[in-house]
Amino acid sequence: MAYTESNMLPLGTVAPDFELPEPATGRTLRLSDVPKGRATVVMFLCNHCPYVLYVNPEIVRVVSDYQARDVSFIGISSNDADNYPEDAPHKMAEHARAVGYTFPYLYDESQAVAREYDAACTPDFYVFDSERKLVYRGQLDPSRPKRNPIPSTGEDLRAALDAVLADQPVSSVQRPSGGCNIKWKTA
Repeated sequence: MAYTESNMLPLGTVAPDFELPEPATGRTLRLSDVPKGRATVVMFLCNHCPYVLYVNPEIVRVVSDYQARDVSFIGISSNDADNYPEDAPHKMAEHARAVGYTFPYLYDESQAVAREYDAACTPDFYVFDSERKLVYRGQLDPSRPKRNPIPSTGEDLRAALDAVLADQPVSSVQRPSGGCNIKWKTA
């Protein structure tokens, strides 16, 4: 597993729209279909990355804590499922159920969405305000398996969401997420 950090998309970027399938339901979802609410969190995840697996319980807790507060969540897997079959769409649906995802977990087969978001790793988190402008990008918290094996608290993502919900500016101190590189398709 190659450790890779976020590319840190510029703050203020308008969330790129997309149209992706949700393997668990068979439906296709566009970002514009998701109610804007107070904030929208786009997360680049995958089934097999040890960094994602390490923080999955905290991701589920954060979603549980903030969905009722008018925050929408979307997970996207952009990994090459041909070379990484554990990330295949049918396994995404199984994984989402097993870990308790209550948000759409979408498959970006072409990897075009990951490129538009300048995503580099899993997990990678993006928080957009009610106008879908980027106010936070980076880590869930400083926990990393083996590198910093402290309990995951979601402190960085929670602080960003709390600021948005309080109509306060999000701290400009934002640290990149770190994890497995997105498994890009080769030509």
